[in-house]
Amino acid sequence: MTAIGFIGLGNMGAPMAANLIKAGHQVTGYDLVPEAVAALAEKGGRAAANAAEAIAAADIVITMLPAGPQVREVYLGNAGVLGRARHDALLIDCSTIDVDTARAVAAAAREAGFDMLDAPVSGGTAGAAAATLTFMVGGEAAAFARAQPILEAMGRTIVHTGLAGNGQAVKICNNMLLAISMIGVCEAFTLAQKLGLTSQTLFDVVSKSTGQCWALTGYCPVPGPVSSSPANRDYAAGFTAAMMLKDLRLAQQAAGAVAAPIPMGAAAANLYQLFVDEGTGGFDFSAIYRFIAKSQTKI
Repeated sequence: MTAIGFIGLGNMGAPMAANLIKAGHQVTGYDLVPEAVAALAEKGGRAAANAAEAIAAADIVITMLPAGPQVREVYLGNAGVLGRARHDALLIDCSTIDVDTARAVAAAAREAGFDMLDAPVSGGTAGAAAATLTFMVGGEAAAFARAQPILEAMGRTIVHTGLAGNGQAVKICNNMLLAISMIGVCEAFTLAQKLGLTSQTLFDVVSKSTGQCWALTGYCPVPGPVSSSPANRDYAAGFTAAMMLKDLRLAQQAAGAVAAPIPMGAAAANLYQLFVDEGTGGFDFSAIYRFIAKSQTKI
């Protein structure tokens, strides 16, 4: 049994922490929302009154936070992790944030004598609940080896991507590609329907042809062909459009820093911005099909 301090018990963090409890670990959790902390306690975890209490006795500290500023505050702030954690604690940040922040916080942790990993995830809330997440992990090999058994309690695929910040780099590249793929799939279905084809006909052909991709076969954005996709639940979110937009902005920021040309990524970011501006950011990112399919849409 490992003592784990878990900070950030939102839609992703709560089921991840619950799976650590199921695996037999002692989890002390904290979140700004008291109800989230209480829910963890009901699952067998320990409720912390503040972040410092969650950190204090932990062998491993895990964070799942909204963005880079929150990560900097939680780790580098006056009552932050680097000032409160045990000297031998392993630090794992599972947030999806900008690469520069990930590397800066990891460097500060190293200077303070800590091993730290950036370990963003893919798989959405369903993957978090089912413990089937993919972890993309940046950091030293020895720290990765120490973390792997813990990450395996929350995920199915654990990949060491190299040094600090590389986990974030892989995550934003993956999600940029996913957004571009999803938009392409939505456009194909829209065109097919205008040409008199049914969605099922297009799916049956493309899913076995060169246009096949996960956005089609695993997460089809039109109702019908894939029963488990959000399209069959009025686009209830597994991964929200607002979160996809966040990741596309991170990709734009990273591309600007290294002068990488990503015109399709820029176009995807612009399209998701238009979609979210309609007040639809809480829907699943595949709901952009509705936006694309509207005849009055000007892109």
